[in-house]
Amino acid sequence: MQDHRFILSSNDIPHAWYNIAADLPELVPPHCHPATGKPLTPDDMKPIFPDTLIAQEVSTERWIEIPDEVREKLAIWRPSPLVRAVNLEKHLKTPARIYYKNEGVSPAGSHKPNTAVAQAYYNKQAGIKRIATETGAGQWGSSLAFACDLFGIECKVYMVKVSYHQKPYRRSLMQLWNASCVASPSQDTKVGREILAKDPDTTGSLGIAISEAVEDAASHDDTNYALGSVLNHVCLHQTIIGLELKKQLALAEENVDVLIGCAGGGSNLAGLVFPYVKDVLDGRGPKLIASEPTACPTLTRGKYAYDFGDSVGMAPMACMFTLGHSFVPSGIHAGGLRYHGMAPTLSLMHKLGAMEARSYHQNAAFEAGVMFARTEGICPAPETNHAIRAAIDEALRCKETGEEKCIVFNFSGHGHFDLYSYDKYLAGELEDYDLPQANIDKALGELPTAHAE
Repeated sequence: MQDHRFILSSNDIPHAWYNIAADLPELVPPHCHPATGKPLTPDDMKPIFPDTLIAQEVSTERWIEIPDEVREKLAIWRPSPLVRAVNLEKHLKTPARIYYKNEGVSPAGSHKPNTAVAQAYYNKQAGIKRIATETGAGQWGSSLAFACDLFGIECKVYMVKVSYHQKPYRRSLMQLWNASCVASPSQDTKVGREILAKDPDTTGSLGIAISEAVEDAASHDDTNYALGSVLNHVCLHQTIIGLELKKQLALAEENVDVLIGCAGGGSNLAGLVFPYVKDVLDGRGPKLIASEPTACPTLTRGKYAYDFGDSVGMAPMACMFTLGHSFVPSGIHAGGLRYHGMAPTLSLMHKLGAMEARSYHQNAAFEAGVMFARTEGICPAPETNHAIRAAIDEALRCKETGEEKCIVFNFSGHGHFDLYSYDKYLAGELEDYDLPQANIDKALGELPTAHAE
C-alpha cells in the first residue's frame, strides 16, 4: 500500500525559526504609536511585551534560534503530520494530488500553540506572572491557557462574545488549563464597560477584545499582553509549519504547485507560506492563496493603510490591509477570521503581488468542510473550511484542465468544539452575509494618521 502519511521524528523539529523580513524586497513599514502616530521605539513596547519578543518583532535576521526549552514543549505534539487526502481526491475525481498539514493534532487542536509556547516561555524568562489576551473562536485563548499552564503563568482571556456563547467548551478547556475567561466586551475593563453602555447587545469583535486585553496588561505591573496573530514575531514562530512541510514534501518526492491557508489575522497562513516566499519572489515558487470570509474580506476588499490593531485605538498602528478598526463583522461561525486587519508581512506580500486572495461565504466553506469530514474522517474548524474550499476549487480546476498539480493546504485546526456551527449548517440555518460597501467605506473613513517617515 502506498504511504499517504509523512511523519517526522522529534529530532526533525526545526532548530531555528525563519524570518521573512530578511528576504522581502522592501522593509515592512514600522509600527506607529497610537497616540503620536510616530514609529514605535522598543521602550514604547516594554509595558506589555518582554524584551526578547520586542527584538524579534523588529529583527531582520534570517534565522532566529528556537530555545531548547521551547523545542522540548513543542515535541509534545510536533512535528505535525503531512497527509495526502486520497479519499477526497477520489471523491472529486481530480488528477490533482491534495495534501494537508494537520495542525489539529496539538493539545489545543490548532496551530496556535506554536507561538503560545514561545511567548509564554519568553514572558516566564522575563519574570512575568500574568498574561492577558483576546480570542475569537477560542483556539488562541485555549492555546495560551495551555502554554501558560506549562510555565506556571496566570492567564486571563477576553473572548469575543458571540463565540463565547457559540463555543462554551472552548471556555471549559481554558479553565481546565487554569485560565479565566470572560465574554468581551466585559465589565472587567473601562473599554468594555463603555462599549456595553453604548450597545448592550453587541456581538463583540477581535478588535474590542484586543482593546480589553491591552488595557488589562497596561494597568497591571505584573501582567504582559500576548497576541495570537498579526505581529511579526507571531508569524515568525509559526514558520515551524512550513519548515517541517519542506522536509515532508521531500519524503513524498513532491514539488508543491499551490499552497493555501485560511486568513484572519494571518498566522497559520504565514507559517505555511513564508518559507516559500523567496522562491515565489524569484519567479520559481508555488502559487500562494489566502482564503478569507466574504463577511470579513480584509485582503479582497480592504485598503492597504495604517490602522490601529484594536477597536478603540489603544494598540499600535500597523501598515496592513484593513477594513477599518471600527468595523464590526457579522457573527459568522468562523470566529477566528473576524478581524479587521491582516498581518503586515502578509499584507506587504499581497501588495507586491506574491500572494492572491479569495473570499467565500460561510455556506460554501461549510459545504467543503462536510465533504472533507465525510471523505477524510476529520471534522475541520470553520476557519479551516475556508482553506479546504479553496483547495477543492483548485482541484476541480485541475479536473477541467487535466493538470496533475500538487496542492497543499494548512489544516489549521479541528472542529470538535464547533459542532453547534455544523448543526446550524446541516439544518440549513446558516445565513450568508453580503457585506455592504457602505459599511466598509464608513470604517475606512475613520482611519488614523501615522507619521512613519
